[in-house]
Amino acid sequence: MLQGVLFFPVTPFAVDGSVDTAKLSIHLESGIEAGAGGVFVACGTGEFHALGVQEFASVVRTAVEVAGGRVPVFAGAGGSLPLARQYARAAQEAGADGLLLMPPYLVAGPPAGLVAYVRQVVAASSLPVIVYQRGTARFDVASALEVARLPQVVGLKDGTGDLDLLGRIVTAVRADPATGGSGFQFFNGMPTAEGTVLAYRGIGVGLYSSAVFCFAPEIALAFHRAVTAGDDEVVQRLLAGFFHPLIALRDRVPGYSVALIKAGVRLRGLDVGGVRPPLTDPAPEDLAELEALIAKGPALVTEARPADDAGDAGDADEADRTPAAAAAAQAVAR
Repeated sequence: MLQGVLFFPVTPFAVDGSVDTAKLSIHLESGIEAGAGGVFVACGTGEFHALGVQEFASVVRTAVEVAGGRVPVFAGAGGSLPLARQYARAAQEAGADGLLLMPPYLVAGPPAGLVAYVRQVVAASSLPVIVYQRGTARFDVASALEVARLPQVVGLKDGTGDLDLLGRIVTAVRADPATGGSGFQFFNGMPTAEGTVLAYRGIGVGLYSSAVFCFAPEIALAFHRAVTAGDDEVVQRLLAGFFHPLIALRDRVPGYSVALIKAGVRLRGLDVGGVRPPLTDPAPEDLAELEALIAKGPALVTEARPADDAGDAGDADEADRTPAAAAAAQAVAR
């Protein structure tokens, strides 16, 4: 069972365009040490779409080695059916704990075709699979139930934002004894997911992926701590001061949901290179705006946990806090 803030690392590229596994190791270690609840490598933020199979395998091996069993490592798989099966096998050989099954790009199939796609990719390895619905992969209630009943499918990640449909899927899956009931996990997979966390929690979906964690873990963790503690004042302060401005910046250019995150990692001191085409790196004026937002972070986190509260962090009941929330308290107290 995954918990806490889920870390979706970027994939660093060297000057010659190759994957820089040394930088990736640094990036991964930093995120795990900060308190990530799980690592999802070579997924959307990690430019899965731009990686060859050998590069993908190298990225997954690096993540498995760096994690060293401290947190689960899931790897992306998707695209055309033959390639998706190849990525699934490569992830298992590299030691991944599970797969995030991305959509079959460009083509839009009916629900029955998507179920068949999931079945065939799942059969390519023995790894547990989280199915990601977004873009060209959209399930209805019946097909979502069919997929959730597959023994290897352990979760569904939603990037459609259709909360009415997702709410019906959540209810149906959790009521069906063939799906594992409460053991089946649902995830908010919207870009800059913090902006929709409150809405998703309203239908019982508490887990979410945090791209911001890549470059500002202190902000991502402070937000997660406030959400899980029900501190609405802090949640709204962080949304207004950081996440909503970031979302507005992200929406200016297609692909900024990845390019801005990678730029943020560079601005925080780790040169992970730029994005691969067809994505483009942020324009200078957008980069300056991102830098200004990041600079506001320390003050927002301090406001999120006032100095006179900081000493109480150690008095909280640790049994009631996720590892990520405990790490957030420590990071903010520092």
